[in-house]
Amino acid sequence: MTRPSRRPAATDATRGPLTGIRVLDLSAYIAGPYGCSLLADQGAEVIKIEPPSGDNLRKYPSTLESESRAFLGVNRSKLGLALDLKQPDGLAVLKKLAGQADVLVHNFRPSVPDRLGIGYEALSAINPRLVYCAVTGYGESGPLKDKAGYDQVLQTMTGMCAMQAKRGGPPEILYGSIVDYYAAALVAGGVASALYERERSGRGQYVGVSLLRSALAMQSARMIWADEEPRDVGRDMRSGGITGLHPTREGFLYISANTPHFWQALCRKTGLDELAADRRFDSVRKRAERVDEIVPRLHAALQAKSALEWEALFGEEVPCAAARTVEDMFDDQQVLAEDMIAHFDHPAVGGYRGLKRSIRFGRTPGPDPFAAPVFGQDSDDVLAQSGCTDDEIAGLRATQAIGGQ
Repeated sequence: MTRPSRRPAATDATRGPLTGIRVLDLSAYIAGPYGCSLLADQGAEVIKIEPPSGDNLRKYPSTLESESRAFLGVNRSKLGLALDLKQPDGLAVLKKLAGQADVLVHNFRPSVPDRLGIGYEALSAINPRLVYCAVTGYGESGPLKDKAGYDQVLQTMTGMCAMQAKRGGPPEILYGSIVDYYAAALVAGGVASALYERERSGRGQYVGVSLLRSALAMQSARMIWADEEPRDVGRDMRSGGITGLHPTREGFLYISANTPHFWQALCRKTGLDELAADRRFDSVRKRAERVDEIVPRLHAALQAKSALEWEALFGEEVPCAAARTVEDMFDDQQVLAEDMIAHFDHPAVGGYRGLKRSIRFGRTPGPDPFAAPVFGQDSDDVLAQSGCTDDEIAGLRATQAIGGQ
């Protein structure tokens, strides 16, 4: 029996660059799952395969009672299959799906896939065209390769937290899982490149993404150490105290005024023309050296208006933004003009708004997104479309090799 998929069939209006590509997402948390959602945004059919215990992100704190907000946010536009790979029948199902898939993504530690029987060599023998993407904490080799890696652990290890610290202060975490999200972008980019190469060679390949490589790639402008330079060389790219967050009469305002044009405009708009005319302040380096002279005067001038008023006054002449909350983004005029917010219907949560997609394609825009699956929501449908009969599905349920609805 063939069942209709929750993912609508593609039409000319909803085709994406990756329409026709099937992705098996065995990953958990953020980096792998969101990378797969980026592929789904581009038209790929993504099947999220969870163990009987579910993705750990489902258990994270959330003010939503029925589901984790984080899980919903990083798993949009996926079909849900609950599968026990420790059972022979469950492993057989995965191998059958891998034989039909284009891409498989996981974030197991390097020693785990071979132990489960789903390493690259084993699955590529079944399907030589399979693009096999492994997301690890520290890479495929070295003394840390089997250590669990997490976003903020890698931030701390790679100097990001030390660089974020205030002068003389302790290291500070950058919240928002930025290493995970950058790794997700590398997952999507690496997989897409491997699919492109497959069109030439006819063969899939291993694609490795690590949080360590991601964290260092994000610091490529700092990862320069010239010969003969001392260890304690300055790598801070912050432009003194002018570029940054500043208090106003009401709220905070971020200002970027590094170029001569923007510096002149900032001084003119705030009534500090004498600073613009002073040659002691006519370069970013000079202003950084004299920040203690400039910032108090700037702060005093900014007390004349609110952050939103300054933002409107500066317009296009001074790059700036009033500090807002993420809640403000749901109804922001620019965000809405860019059609970045979609409404989702979820069996447990009900209706909610979330991000629609992050890449725009002119000719092949891709399908509209749909809600992240409840646990195992599409297990029967996915298996039926892979060729399993109703009796075979019933047998898998009887042995608990599959779960969910």
